[in-house]
Amino acid sequence: MEYVLALDQGTTSSRAIIFDRHGNIVGSAQQEFRQIYPHNGWVEHDPTDILGSQVGVIGEALVRANITGKQIKALGITNQRETTIVWDKDTGKPVYNAIVWQCRRTAGYCEQLKKDGLSDLIYQKTGLIIDAYFSATKISWILDNVSGAREKAESGKLLFGTVDTYLLWVLSGGEIFATDYSNASRTMLFNIHTLDWDDELLALFNIPRAMLPSVHPSSYLYGYTDPAIIGYRIPVCGVAGDQQAALFGQLCTEKGTVKNTYGTGCFLLMNTGNEAVASKNGLITSLAAGVDEKPQYVLEGSVFIGGAVIKWLRDGLRMIRESAETEQHARAVADNGGVYVVPAFVGLGAPYWQPQVRGTITGITRATKREHLIRAALESIAYQVHDIFRAMEEDLGRKISCLAVDGGACVNDFLMQFQADILDVRVVRPKRSEVTALGAAYLAGLNSGYWCDIEDIRRNVGIEREFLPAMEEADREKLLAGWKRAVKAAMAAAE
Repeated sequence: MEYVLALDQGTTSSRAIIFDRHGNIVGSAQQEFRQIYPHNGWVEHDPTDILGSQVGVIGEALVRANITGKQIKALGITNQRETTIVWDKDTGKPVYNAIVWQCRRTAGYCEQLKKDGLSDLIYQKTGLIIDAYFSATKISWILDNVSGAREKAESGKLLFGTVDTYLLWVLSGGEIFATDYSNASRTMLFNIHTLDWDDELLALFNIPRAMLPSVHPSSYLYGYTDPAIIGYRIPVCGVAGDQQAALFGQLCTEKGTVKNTYGTGCFLLMNTGNEAVASKNGLITSLAAGVDEKPQYVLEGSVFIGGAVIKWLRDGLRMIRESAETEQHARAVADNGGVYVVPAFVGLGAPYWQPQVRGTITGITRATKREHLIRAALESIAYQVHDIFRAMEEDLGRKISCLAVDGGACVNDFLMQFQADILDVRVVRPKRSEVTALGAAYLAGLNSGYWCDIEDIRRNVGIEREFLPAMEEADREKLLAGWKRAVKAAMAAAE
């Protein structure tokens, strides 16, 4: 018996999941790691925490599956995107903590770039809106603020990578220095039309090309793991950023198919085929996870705080002990009691792109209960997805009739029903919830011959539940009006 191993390196935890030919999980393990908040709006990870947790769960997953690494046909990696790591080429030691995608420390730098009139240039080349979300300004910050970093970078002694690149490099014993199209397209340095690092952008951000990894399709033989690191020599045949991996795991491989992932953030992606669709409504264009050199594109909207608002209820406000409790509390009240939560803890993402906005709660009265706040926090996830969904429809010039969902928070039936109601569309939850890791496994398995083709994989697909809209139009309009007022209040408070 052979299997495919997927490493799912996320924002708050690292996972290893082993799949069989039917897409069933035969073994898995997960480990959370530290979140570091040095200043308001700054978010960091210790790269050694990422590495230690990821290597640790590999062995645990093999034990749980009761197999050895010799039975792993291929390995796929999917990862939190944009998070930036710079390390010493000779020692392998990071010169600074990983700067996480959520981090806002370079927001001022981004505002200056906009004032300098560079928005169109960067969008035309990368499909991205200038924002601290992406990697380029994070790399520049490290080179400018870590003593000796710029000199070492210019002499070819430092390497940059998103988390996938760092894992590839370490797990291969320094033999693999690479990334894939989907991750490269999130750096604000990669030209999504020429499929190469852009010299004009490298000069703009003052980043030496020698720091950057080679770039390949997502389904590709990158190399092999070093037995000294994880005990086995395993071919690494798939790499993709987590959201593109989820799109592939949902088998949204045809033009016009849409999915939303409810993770730490929320990420709504549409496959636009071989056409790089330019957005007029605050969305971004990236490269999809593909199986060959021919690029496919996605239109994307990103919510910075999605499922993380539930973690805030648990760890910050201590209103709940377990995330699953939120559904019971939300159903305990008839409505939100007029309360709206705008969870802009690190700014507002698409379609607003307002980095200076911070979290706001409106509509609190003496009658407000804990249950109202919990319900409002859950509803805020659906409202943010609604705003992106409508922007995507405007860009397309047509209605979208169905939304495929995945991610940790999609198991919440209250949230999924509310999402269907507020969008007025059918919401489909797959039989297999681990579609991000499954996407990485599919990419690796296709390259290694574990699966023959997409149709071979499609036999694994099944629907666990559909949620159909049941809300009256008048109620929907009233709720959305309240949400829009709350967003305006949050923006006004930040001015």
